[in-house]
Amino acid sequence: MQTLLYTSVLGLLCLALEILDLRKVLVPFVLAGLAVIFGINYMEWSHQGPVIMSGINMANMMAVNHFSVAFSGVGIVLTALIVGLSTDFYKNEKHHLSDYLAIIIFILCGALILFSYSNLVMLFLGIEIVSISLYILAGSRKSDVRSNEAGFKYFLMGSFASAILLFGIALMYGASSTFELDKLAAYSVQFGMGSAMFKIGALMTMVALMFKVAAVPFHFWSPDVYEGSPSLVTAFMSTMVKVSFFAAFYKMMAFAFAGILDYTNEILMIVAAATMILGNVVALTQHNFKRLLAYSGISHAGYMLLAILSVRTDSSSALFFYGTVYALATIGAFAVAIPVFQARQNEDVDAFNGLGKSNPWMAALLTMSMLSLAGIPPLAGFLGKYYLFSEAIQNKLIWLTVLAVLTSIVGVYYYFKVILAMYVKPGDEQTSPKFPMMYMIVAGVCVGLSLVLGLWPKILIGLL
Repeated sequence: MQTLLYTSVLGLLCLALEILDLRKVLVPFVLAGLAVIFGINYMEWSHQGPVIMSGINMANMMAVNHFSVAFSGVGIVLTALIVGLSTDFYKNEKHHLSDYLAIIIFILCGALILFSYSNLVMLFLGIEIVSISLYILAGSRKSDVRSNEAGFKYFLMGSFASAILLFGIALMYGASSTFELDKLAAYSVQFGMGSAMFKIGALMTMVALMFKVAAVPFHFWSPDVYEGSPSLVTAFMSTMVKVSFFAAFYKMMAFAFAGILDYTNEILMIVAAATMILGNVVALTQHNFKRLLAYSGISHAGYMLLAILSVRTDSSSALFFYGTVYALATIGAFAVAIPVFQARQNEDVDAFNGLGKSNPWMAALLTMSMLSLAGIPPLAGFLGKYYLFSEAIQNKLIWLTVLAVLTSIVGVYYYFKVILAMYVKPGDEQTSPKFPMMYMIVAGVCVGLSLVLGLWPKILIGLL
């Protein structure tokens, strides 16, 4: 897979530029590199089939198809948006900028593996590349106790999840004698429902993946880690990383567990319902903006689980569209929020008081991002929910769809808390935030894409 190979090289070149003392060109270089990699990934659209690297056929490890290429393209774009924000975010840590960028690129490498794996060994490898890198980034603020706590909590909980995943993979291998998704699917169809070892292994694998996507009851790490991590890391964790884990989850359910979906769906329906209810209800009580988006992310995980439950009708397009628009809206929100946090030394919703008066343009962009997350037309978040709910209805998940609609209505309230703070409550003019140009560009791009996709959804929805 040429995309993965060149992305790995880009990460190594970030470290080389630090050695050559070329820090000033780091961000432009990485953005140019990601643009080139996006083009390479685009060219793979018409070259479907097994992955061959250095003459070695990796057909039983990774495969290129429309699913992997589409998700990889979105992953590259989301990473580029985060990199664009990094110059000003790390302006006081220029000596470490290459380290941060290299780790972000290596997380993208792990995500590319998750988008294209066809073997459980590669699934585990991709998850560990992403997770270990995130442990470092979450605790990267050495002088910040909250950052240290976030890194430690994420490491501790993530290690348990990785152990459960490995144990689940071992049990499935013990039952089926294979790590390959297509052979696992054949085994699950023929023997899966009668094999207790295979079903327990599948359940443990699902538990590990539910932890990674912050689904209830494995969500408890998410609010603390999101709040304590540096804001840019939180933005990356809640967007590109979450999308990559959901893509991996979908592949596992669609291509490995085809014969035991009746068994797995009974569990996932309960999890999805609990995730939607808890995420939206608890978000109502949050005052910290990052914790609010953490519980918002939990509720959105519940909606995306509807796509996992609808794999029988190939809900990959709905998951792809929803994951993309959710990530764009969240990055757009953080592009406005980070300068506000820095100016007012406050991460609560109250930090946005008076922003509508002091900076109407950025307040409007944050408003659009919040409305997209809430699912208000004509923004793309509305169509994202429409496609997911339609897939759920096709799969006769009527009660779950009704619950999703009701919890979505509840969710509108806490998104409007941010909007009301900007336009109704008076702010402190002395601490009015100044927005760097790159933050304005990123927020504008995210909101612009949300509007475009809301009006012309076939740009994405027809790809898979």
